[in-house]
Amino acid sequence: MQNIQSICVYCGSADGLNQTYLDAAFLMGKLLAERNIQLIYGAGKTGLMGAVADGVLANNGKVTGIVPKNLNEPQLIHNNLTKLEIVPNIHLRKARMSELADAFIALPGGFGTFDELFETLTWAQIGIHQKPIGLLNTLHYFDPLISMVNHALLEKFIYAEHKILFIHEEFPQNLLEDLIKFEQPQGLDRWIKRDDK
Repeated sequence: MQNIQSICVYCGSADGLNQTYLDAAFLMGKLLAERNIQLIYGAGKTGLMGAVADGVLANNGKVTGIVPKNLNEPQLIHNNLTKLEIVPNIHLRKARMSELADAFIALPGGFGTFDELFETLTWAQIGIHQKPIGLLNTLHYFDPLISMVNHALLEKFIYAEHKILFIHEEFPQNLLEDLIKFEQPQGLDRWIKRDDK
């Protein structure tokens, strides 16, 4: 069982999204607040970023936003965060969010979300952290990504234990339960040792 007191959420900030994505993000925030889990995220007020933060704040939870100084713009940044940290660049933003989090969740998003998710997975793969990682697969958004991971396994670019570094669920309640129960896969270092040949 994981002792999760904070979760870093990666997600899209685009406008004009399907309301189902926004509702799921808000519900995720609500559930975090109800479990007294602090939200760590990119500080935005638009898209799913705004929805997940609003879900936490509307239910008396705590939200820490981390933003690089070039994105610290009033049209982008949430006004009501518990705490806002401004860092010099996007690389330090990702490192700081990772440092503060006990677990990670990717909600649907674009390039930034993919970048953050795969960097977090890579860090788990090479042993920088052992924190659970989950995908909230609202409207099966991540199905193509999951298929790509399966293809990478089939073509032997990753090992079987790498595939289970992340979990995925369609609904927020189920994903949170699975993150709490997550157990780190064994044998992650065998691709470094190369002693299985």
